[in-house]
Amino acid sequence: MKRLGIATPIIQAPMAGVTMPALAAVVSNAGGLGSLGVGTMNAEAVRKAIRETRALTDKPFNINVFWHSPARADAALEQAWLDWLAPVFAQFDAKPPQALSEIYTSFVDEAMLKMFAEEKPAVVSFHFGLPSKAYIDALRGAGITLIASATNLREAQQVADAGLDAIVAQGIEAGGYRGVFDSTTDDDGLGVFAFTRLIAMRFDVPVIAAAQLGTAFVPCTETSIDAGYRRAILSEAANSTTFTAAISGRVARSLANKFTALGWHDDTPASPAYPSPAYPITYDAGKALHAAAKAKGKFGYGTQWAGQTAALAREMPAAELMAKLRAELQASIKGLQRAAASLMCTQ
Repeated sequence: MKRLGIATPIIQAPMAGVTMPALAAVVSNAGGLGSLGVGTMNAEAVRKAIRETRALTDKPFNINVFWHSPARADAALEQAWLDWLAPVFAQFDAKPPQALSEIYTSFVDEAMLKMFAEEKPAVVSFHFGLPSKAYIDALRGAGITLIASATNLREAQQVADAGLDAIVAQGIEAGGYRGVFDSTTDDDGLGVFAFTRLIAMRFDVPVIAAAQLGTAFVPCTETSIDAGYRRAILSEAANSTTFTAAISGRVARSLANKFTALGWHDDTPASPAYPSPAYPITYDAGKALHAAAKAKGKFGYGTQWAGQTAALAREMPAAELMAKLRAELQASIKGLQRAAASLMCTQ
């Protein structure tokens, strides 16, 4: 990432629906790489977000997109899911949607590709997989730096073979969506330190690991999280995170909340022996339940993505957080240097 002019190895991870142009711009202006998660936006909404960010910074920033296979509808499973959630909706004097739909589309979209070729953001990153060679060539032809998340060595190999500029090593500790390419296979569950080392030993490609910070920025004053999410991540609730697919249909690490605690029974199609409806079809129900609960003043049913170190998050403006992170990074480096020097002296 050196050619992008990033002065400090602090990269703000994109969290769709949380990060806003103001946050990305502050991070980039402070010498890091700000990021916008646009997995929930269409091409014109992304264009607007890019232009709003550029109005606030002339520094590079990243646009993160989801690359997943389009959802396959399953009417029977979707109805069973709605039936299972119906009693929870009833607690808030509401009913679940009559039917579910694919509320977000993948980056498998000519309009999105055309928009990127015109707007030419400095960096585009991929989650859940990789686009075709034709898409990659088109983006690279527009002068865009390309990076992608990987959760295991098989995925890292694909990223390296595709010739991307860097690999994001997503450890099991990270908050938000697991970036596994094939959600029907087992997750290796690699920790970030082990995984980063494994990638570095095998591939001559820059690796972005613990330097990419997402949860740390969630309670910044510039994010769009609601009051319930903010209270939760700044409370004792941040000490407990868990994986769930029930909210959206893709496995993600979340604060343990009322939605993740719902559980399901073995005698229903929503039991662990059965999948939830496909992403993002499941999300249609999850968002409706969150809205119903929120209307009654209850906030425990929304997406509250957070990593294992959520309890370390601090509420402050992003510029102040960047200054603290920079100072803490330098202090850590100096501490390691002193420890190394001391060790050398004892040998």
